Amino acid sequence: MPPPSIMNYLLTPIAHIETDFPTKFGVPRQSGLIKGLKGRIVFEPEYRDPEALRGMEGFSHIWLLWDFSEARREGAKWQPTVRPPRLGGNKRMGVFATRSPFRPNNIGLSSVRILSIDLHTPEGPVIEVEGADLMSGTPIFDIKPYLPFTDSHPDAKGGFAEDVRSNREDVGENTSLFNFHSSLVEAFDTERLEALKDILLSDPRPHYHDDPNRVYAFEFAGKEVKFRFKPDQIEAWVG
Repeated sequence: MPPPSIMNYLLTPIAHIETDFPTKFGVPRQSGLIKGLKGRIVFEPEYRDPEALRGMEGFSHIWLLWDFSEARREGAKWQPTVRPPRLGGNKRMGVFATRSPFRPNNIGLSSVRILSIDLHTPEGPVIEVEGADLMSGTPIFDIKPYLPFTDSHPDAKGGFAEDVRSNREDVGENTSLFNFHSSLVEAFDTERLEALKDILLSDPRPHYHDDPNRVYAFEFAGKEVKFRFKPDQIEAWVG
């Protein structure tokens, strides 16, 4: 048997997630940042056995291990350093010191809150969650319970991700004036509008962009949301 260092491993998706994001732009940069964002975890046919979820009702949160499917670059050699958006894309850090999707193995990790578990739907067992940072259709490799007595570390250090702040984040936190056009208000229910507000406050723009006249857009819940950051307000509408 070859040593583990040269073995090839095959990961089989057990489920996929359905969210309001058909593309990656606009998706929160970390799980749990936008608590109002909901998702449905739907299992693949082979794994639609309700027995596999026995006991899950006792947990409030779960870990998702998933595939950075949109970051795959076939044939590309892995790089030991990446340019984290948190640093404006101008400084390289070690790939293992970041959560960049461009990794030797394209595996993502997210912690989400369980809203409900329905064991008997036409699609088999379905877990409704909130706080996900995944595109709709993202393959999920595994699900594990979140254990607060071992997974939570209140005294943990956040490295450069905690130390670096942009002026735009400060502006975003102090921005109380949203200019939401009527097209946006009419397109979404109250819950999704609140989620959009949090998404925009988190500033989904690339960190090296700072043009107040530039219009950005992302797909959300079947609509194209357009927005721009002005010095004293965030303007958004449906395109």
